Amino acid sequence: MLQKTNLELQLFRTRKKRINEEAILDEVAAIFQQNEKERGDIKARIENGENKHQLSSLNIELLETDKIFGIDDIKQLCVTYRLRFLDSKFFKKDIPEEAISKIRVLEKDHNTTFHSYKIVAPAKLMKLENADDPLLFIPLGNDYYYLVHKWGNDLHPLRKWLMWPYKNFENLIFTVFLVSIFLTSITPMRAFTKGEVSNQEYLLMFLFMFKAVAGIVLFYGFAKGKNFNNAIWDSKFYNA
Repeated sequence: MLQKTNLELQLFRTRKKRINEEAILDEVAAIFQQNEKERGDIKARIENGENKHQLSSLNIELLETDKIFGIDDIKQLCVTYRLRFLDSKFFKKDIPEEAISKIRVLEKDHNTTFHSYKIVAPAKLMKLENADDPLLFIPLGNDYYYLVHKWGNDLHPLRKWLMWPYKNFENLIFTVFLVSIFLTSITPMRAFTKGEVSNQEYLLMFLFMFKAVAGIVLFYGFAKGKNFNNAIWDSKFYNA
């Protein structure tokens, strides 16, 4: 009877003929060292990103079309959810290892090195100069950007509506108007007048509430240096 062939044993014998165990360890160590160096270089380029596009050095056929976004799409997202779209050097959190891995794959596929990166994230995650879900982009040129990686937790489901009043001046005034109506409706009018409450008194109370709420909003806005979403989405200043 012939003995069956053990593939694992044959593999060990084949390797032993090619290289000894010490040389294998040195080879693997060199691979890991090169891997760490490449990952470190990518992380450094993200933290010190230059503002230039990559279109000329990319193979368009290898890009996934569903990950290419125009500047208008990104602006709309930032304005709706009150986010910032800035160079990656302003991002103050650590870049996840998965994002580094994706960039390494892209660089090898396109035989190039990326130096410019953009990130979409809430202002609190940015290192802003004084005057909740990041998206990492590579600029392609002509106001187009390639989405590399998304990480972190999803935004709060109500963030779109909570940030709606800050979208523009018209939205803010309409919100103040609605809040004033609500406060007027829950105010115990009989505590301020005797007898039946007339429509005129409700109107006066509404005007008082509107003035009070608008005053608080303006004071908070000026004190905190706040601005509307469509004015700050690409600003590097905290109080822009």
